[in-house]
Amino acid sequence: MYVEQIMTMLGLSDLQFALAVIGVLILLLVATINIKNAYARKKARQQIEHLSDDRFAREPSFGQGLSEMDASERSEPSFDDSLYHSQSASEKFAIDPRIDCVITLRFDEAISGAEILEELSTWDDLGSQSSARWICEGLNADVDAAESWEELNPEATYSELQLAIQLASRRGPISVLDLSDFCSRAQALAETLGSQIDMPSVSTMLDSAKELDSMAAESDIQLSINILFDEPCPWGNFDALMRQRGFKLGRNGRQYEYYSNGVLMFSSTDLDPNRTVTQLTLLLDVPLVAQDERAFERMLDEGVEIAQAAHGRLVDDNGINLSEAAVVSIRQHLDVLYANLEKSGVPSGSSTASRLFS
Repeated sequence: MYVEQIMTMLGLSDLQFALAVIGVLILLLVATINIKNAYARKKARQQIEHLSDDRFAREPSFGQGLSEMDASERSEPSFDDSLYHSQSASEKFAIDPRIDCVITLRFDEAISGAEILEELSTWDDLGSQSSARWICEGLNADVDAAESWEELNPEATYSELQLAIQLASRRGPISVLDLSDFCSRAQALAETLGSQIDMPSVSTMLDSAKELDSMAAESDIQLSINILFDEPCPWGNFDALMRQRGFKLGRNGRQYEYYSNGVLMFSSTDLDPNRTVTQLTLLLDVPLVAQDERAFERMLDEGVEIAQAAHGRLVDDNGINLSEAAVVSIRQHLDVLYANLEKSGVPSGSSTASRLFS
């Protein structure tokens, strides 16, 4: 009875009143969903930050042979980040379908790079909110340009656009929130630019991310060589020896790095310049160095030379002299590892491996 009085006062028919009630319920539902999504995003970011701070990578060594890092434990390495070829945000990468979710936008008529870049300028927050790296390339449609995918140029025009986001890294597979956000942005961009869109499903890409992460976890191997000095080596003598062997002191002043043709081969753990050196550990990040560089053999040779020059010996993690059998075993495991990386389409030392294992 009370409802009928309200309808009479407002001059509403039964249908109009029902539509009004439904509209209010929809508004309440949308508001509830938005609040839940905002909370979920905040919670996910907090979990990612927590994991980035608390997880540590396991370091395989000569004594243990090759150890595989569990996917649940993989994160940024616990020692100095300069060991890795971590790429800064300003560096550019080419889209790689082997490790990227690729979304294609096709235009009925070529569109200027300036217009596309203006719309993408609102995506600056995507890199700060997510640990995943995203890339954009355009297919140049200018008459005097060879049709090729390139970084967007505001002066050029493009017939197609490719947007991509990396599916996995050392921090693990991309999260469902990050991937959904990226796909939603791509759909909105397609609508704004009036283009057709070719986009894989989020569930398909999440499955691909898990598979990629699983493969990477099995191949994310570090090797270490331990050199134990019979007598403590003064820092000055040690520094002179390392420089003589071709090592360079890292920017932190505590770590030595060995390069070949400008590429980092291996490095040492942190040392204290104010103390004599009693042990040196050399580390090789296997997926980041090409097999042809023979980084393991070179690291082993350097370890032997340093041990001989400074009256030391190669030992395993338990301080037991390194055996030839252990070296042979590691070589065999390395051959398998390199073959698996090649088979997976991510050969060691490639730009794809550099992105995946960063």
